[in-house]
Amino acid sequence: MTRTGFVPWPEHLAREYVAKGYWRQRPLGALMWDWAEAYEDRVALVDGPHRLTYRELAETADALAEGLARTGLRRGDNILVQLPNCWEFIVLVLACARLGVAPVLALPPHREHELTHLARLARVTAVVAPDRWRGFDHQTLAEDVARDRGDGCRVLVVGDTVRPGLTDVRTLLDRTGDPAARRRRLDSSAPAADEVLLFLLSGGTTGLPKIIARTHNDYEYNARRSGEVCGYGEDTVYLAVLPVAHNFALASPGVLAALMCGGRAVLMPSPQAAAAFAAIERERVTVTSLVPAVARRWAQAAVAGRPDTSSLRICQVGGSVLSATEAAELMAGLPGRLQQVFGMAEGLLNYTRPDDPDDTVLTTQGRPICVDDEVLVVDEKDVPVPAGRPGRLLTRGPYTPRGYFAAPEHNARAFTPDGWYRTGDVVRRDAVGNLTVEGRTKDLINRGGEKISADEVEELLRALPQVAEVAVVPSPHRELGESVCACVVLTAGRTLDLSEVRRSFHERGVASFKTPEVLMLLTALPRTPVGKTDKKELRKLAGEAHVPRQPAAPAQPAPLQPF
Repeated sequence: MTRTGFVPWPEHLAREYVAKGYWRQRPLGALMWDWAEAYEDRVALVDGPHRLTYRELAETADALAEGLARTGLRRGDNILVQLPNCWEFIVLVLACARLGVAPVLALPPHREHELTHLARLARVTAVVAPDRWRGFDHQTLAEDVARDRGDGCRVLVVGDTVRPGLTDVRTLLDRTGDPAARRRRLDSSAPAADEVLLFLLSGGTTGLPKIIARTHNDYEYNARRSGEVCGYGEDTVYLAVLPVAHNFALASPGVLAALMCGGRAVLMPSPQAAAAFAAIERERVTVTSLVPAVARRWAQAAVAGRPDTSSLRICQVGGSVLSATEAAELMAGLPGRLQQVFGMAEGLLNYTRPDDPDDTVLTTQGRPICVDDEVLVVDEKDVPVPAGRPGRLLTRGPYTPRGYFAAPEHNARAFTPDGWYRTGDVVRRDAVGNLTVEGRTKDLINRGGEKISADEVEELLRALPQVAEVAVVPSPHRELGESVCACVVLTAGRTLDLSEVRRSFHERGVASFKTPEVLMLLTALPRTPVGKTDKKELRKLAGEAHVPRQPAAPAQPAPLQPF
């Protein structure tokens, strides 16, 4: 079964990836039962007081799959999922995998602006949300999104207080009856391994996020091979403090790789250092993944508090580029050994290896995980550049999809005719294949690991009557790396301050992390010789302290996850 808008791999490459063992031709739900049979009563998943063994995880996912089917969800449906890190998230993903229902994984900070777009693009038939999260009423938000979608789109809620008329996900977890019979029923209608497993979100450079269809075949390999490269085994205890709605914490290697090898995954709702250190000590965590802003906080807290983090072997850091100096500081201050990660929801993953020399770990972002990850570093005319020279990164391979979902016009720009994905990153490649990220060609702001499209924020600002011209650029931020700076030329006779901008974004239901934190009012935008807005000059201005500008109130926490 295929979904309209899904771009498949060419048939000859699909056959090759199967022949080489990358793609195992088994849906994730069937593999879940392999794990259950191999590891039985070993603890698989921990979420505060909730602990699920491998067999409990499989049986609970099957029970939820049949519960979802009772609500009317069917193979080929897409649903929008906006949940924080919780055991129900993982069970839901596995239950959807059993049914052939594909979740679109949104972030908890997303609001109407993003969620309505995603629901329409994926033509979802249900929205899954928490009751409340960090004081925000997600049930009302989910109802608004479902109402916009129409066509009987239903709302499912995870939480202790579910409103009448909405479906309580926990009530669908009816485990009475014979688990073996339930398993046989689901096996008989299981999806094929080349069908869509789930949808990830792109960082996006041209407006609202694109969605990336990942199949059972390619995403299982994404997680499995990442785990192999990072040394995962039965003794692995992975701590997820970044949102598991993102690729990094879910499958790079993340939660899924830990489950694949008989390890244990520990979920936490935030990366707050004291709570994370307590979990590391309690669960004897061996590996975790962080973005640089969080890693710096942890390094400071580790020096101040001296917690027992002796079990932590690897601390993965990705999402934005570390200078060699920053990497050295983190290597000295973090518990566990630093591992640099450079990857994207669109596919290609690079890691420094656990046994790499310090120089490699400090000065590169690692190398691809697969020998059939094809990498080209090219100039502006797509001509390959020599090793050691910076150039634009293009890639294709067994877990890099051939196009965004339902985005043919964007795909014509983002992919070459022969399937190379234009990542938008500028890199150098050394003689052994390690990549060092020099910058990017895409017009993105990297706020604490979350990629924000300048184009999307500009469009939102243009809707304000006070704004005659606008350009959005990154402004340096000591902790998050970059924040959103709006450079505005005012309409004649109008005024504008930052509080008005932020209030407008809030009222339109825009995720808080996209809201400008700095406002520069200019008499004119600088131009290049050909008349385009000179963003290089604006970035320079945004970094100069003497330029009159309005900083925001203290920045809200970033949605801490890179890809």
